[in-house]
This record gives sequence, structure tokens and C-alpha cells, in this order.
Amino acid sequence: MLYYVSGPVAVLEPGLAVIDCGGVGYGCRVTAYTASQLKLDKSARLYITESIREDAFELYGFISREEQRCFELLTSVNGVGPKAAMSILSAGGPQNFTLAVMTGDEKMLTAAQGVGKKIAQRIILELKDKIGGGNMELDFSGGAAAAPMPQNAGNAALANAALQELGYSPAEIAAALKGVDPKASTEEMVRYALRAMVLKN
Repeated sequence: MLYYVSGPVAVLEPGLAVIDCGGVGYGCRVTAYTASQLKLDKSARLYITESIREDAFELYGFISREEQRCFELLTSVNGVGPKAAMSILSAGGPQNFTLAVMTGDEKMLTAAQGVGKKIAQRIILELKDKIGGGNMELDFSGGAAAAPMPQNAGNAALANAALQELGYSPAEIAAALKGVDPKASTEEMVRYALRAMVLKN
């Protein structure tokens, strides 16, 4: 199993990046989000998800584990194949996809080529709880004698849960949320943290 490939970018075309690993070129399907962060002849690392079928063996490469996690969540939804998942992530990147699911924004998902309203609704329905939606703030009330929580404490808890579902550790999340406006909404906190994660990578 390939975990990642690392080396100079030998070929960069729409939807495709070839990474030269010691003289062997690995052709990876990439989103517009990942492609925008690659430069020809410059070294890069792509996290790999393999797709093996009877008639094809394809590699999907992602600039961050966050984007890879979003891809794997999308393809776990019935009726969403790799092509549709890549289209969704190309349309808005992992940050906008996460926000779309958390806020139930069908329009953001249907902006992707080949994604209709029914598929968008299914994605939101199946993934909202996995990405920290629902009424999860009820689980963060603490003990009965705890001091009253600030009104926005649920937002911070939801943002933390969403980032954990994307595969980040508590330490990574704490670092990414450092300096965030305590009055921010859940969506703003997630966007702030994801931007920090991407810049770190």
C-alpha cells in the first residue's frame, strides 16, 4: 500500500500530477485544490488513496491528509464515486466541503460538475454527524457542579469534534485554534483551523 509519494513534479496537467520518485513516475489524479499548490519541477508530497478495480488501478493524490480524509468520507457515501468526490473537492476545497456538510448547504455541493440535488442531500445526511454536526454540543456540558458555559462554548466543542473527525489530534487542533476569536461561529472556527492546517503543511 502506498501512503504517500514524494519527489519533483514531472508532469502537471488538469486533474493529473506525475511525481518522480527515484526515476519512477507515479501518475496521481488530483483536485484543482491540490494542483493549485503544486509547481512543475518542484518537490512535493502527495498522500495517496488507491482505487483498484478489475479494469483500472488509479492513484488519487492529495496535498494534505485533511483533503484525503474528505475524499474518503465522500466515497463512503452510496452513489458517490471517486470522480464525483474529486469534482466536489475541486469545486470548493476541503474547507468549503466541510462547511457545506456542517451547514447543510446543498448549493455548494451541487456546484460541482455531475453532482445533483439528491446526491448532495445524501452526502449531507450521511456525513453531517461524522463531521461534527447534529446536536453534539449536548455532550460537552461537563459535571452537574460545573460553572455555566459561555454561550458559544458549544461552537468550540463542535469545531473540535469536526476537526477530530477529519483525523487531527487534540494537540494539532489546539495549535490550529490558537488565537481564534472566542465569539466566532462553529463554521468560522473550523475555517480558521483548516486554513492553519493547510498553511502548516
